[in-house]
Amino acid sequence: MQLETKHLKFTRQNKGLLLLFIMAHVCLFGQEIVIDSTNVIEDVTLTIAVSDSLVPFQRFKAEGVSAVVGEYVVLDSDIDKSYLELEQQGMSVKDVTRCQLLGKLMEDKLYAHHAKVDSLVVSDDEITARIEQQITYIVQQFNGDEKKVAEFYKKSSIEELRQDLFETNKVIYLANQMQQKVVEDIEVTPEEVRQFFYDIPEEERPIFSAEVEVAQIIIEPIITDDAKQKVIDKLNEFRRDILEYGSSFATKAVLYSKDGSASKGGLIEGIRKNSPFAKEFKDVAFSLLEGEVSEPFETEFGYHIVTVDKVRGQEIDVRHIILFPDVTQRAIDHARSRIDSVRTEVMEGRLAFDTAARRFSDELETRNNGGQLINPISLDTRFDLTKMDPEMSAQVYNLEKGAVSQVYSDRDYTGKTSFKILSVTERQQEHPADYVEDYEKIQELALKEKQIRAIETWQDKKIKDTYISVNNDYIDCSFSSNWLKN
Repeated sequence: MQLETKHLKFTRQNKGLLLLFIMAHVCLFGQEIVIDSTNVIEDVTLTIAVSDSLVPFQRFKAEGVSAVVGEYVVLDSDIDKSYLELEQQGMSVKDVTRCQLLGKLMEDKLYAHHAKVDSLVVSDDEITARIEQQITYIVQQFNGDEKKVAEFYKKSSIEELRQDLFETNKVIYLANQMQQKVVEDIEVTPEEVRQFFYDIPEEERPIFSAEVEVAQIIIEPIITDDAKQKVIDKLNEFRRDILEYGSSFATKAVLYSKDGSASKGGLIEGIRKNSPFAKEFKDVAFSLLEGEVSEPFETEFGYHIVTVDKVRGQEIDVRHIILFPDVTQRAIDHARSRIDSVRTEVMEGRLAFDTAARRFSDELETRNNGGQLINPISLDTRFDLTKMDPEMSAQVYNLEKGAVSQVYSDRDYTGKTSFKILSVTERQQEHPADYVEDYEKIQELALKEKQIRAIETWQDKKIKDTYISVNNDYIDCSFSSNWLKN
């Protein structure tokens, strides 16, 4: 469910509700990652009472510390990094104060601390897999340049960033588990939903944004067998040079590989069997001994050869070279002609859009359900028009239900062109909340409100029971929670 922020004023403790939404978004989808230091403090020196139990408290270096929450510290640099991350995401930080960011960081640490007290655990393998997805996403935003990524996050290397992300994600996962435990048994009755809605003054009731449901058909140029064979032959040539003539695999990768790892000689470090790489890639990599070079093989991303640089227990460091087959102009023109023909049949009523998608679309993920797109954030079929991908929004913004867009082209990370048409399968205009029409959305808001009250109660109690120290630089902050224990 998407809701314009400006219309949340009717809810109690607005900031708390927004933070709940933000935390759920971060933990479930990883689109907004704030990098901070979360290392457990070293050197046990004394013991304090926490929730009627004894918990070790550790000594820390005072310089640069903004706050201590249980066994976690928040550094001044963590707040700086939070600003940096918000800016990198394109968000305005003009009205965001250091007090607000410190409060959010302390919330995360409070949840994580009590998750440990309650013996909640997270899988390191799960965190590692998530980190690899995050690193891949971040590197893509910098056009594959890992050095620029490290410089942006003020790290000496991508490995240092990976370690920072590990610690951050561990806290986020623990915090999410603790928060879920607090609210897991909370439900709302129909009467509570009704009371929630009618307690809101009519002029302050939420405005639900315009939403659309969209289906698409994608036609891709056909890659010829000859083009595929040329790539395989080229990779075999590289392999022969390496094995028979002593050429450097790393040098070949720098000169010829077509992905971001080329600048590092094709090096990809720390791959595990559960790492988020193509299955074919992992199958080949884990079948090799150190120094072996694979035969050419195909994944959904291209054609590769791989060598194992180092085996370290359950992890391996590999180097790879990836090439993409050339796509001829003739194939591109043919793909354009095919989608023009499909669109004509749909527009003239000879073929339903969903039938055309099942029959002709080259996108496997949507083809079987008639081209219907799934919102990756909400995991349903509705898209808020104000939050859609700008390119897609431009295509469907003025389309009525059942209408079909013009053909437009798109390029993937390999540079290959594909052609798309879109259709709006359902459309709902922006409107004030209606109790009957929007009952499910109102129910969700009522549940969130009840969860917020439960979390506030839990948080107030745990703040009293937990060792918390806030640097004197922040004692004048107006925190939404009683971090100063006044």
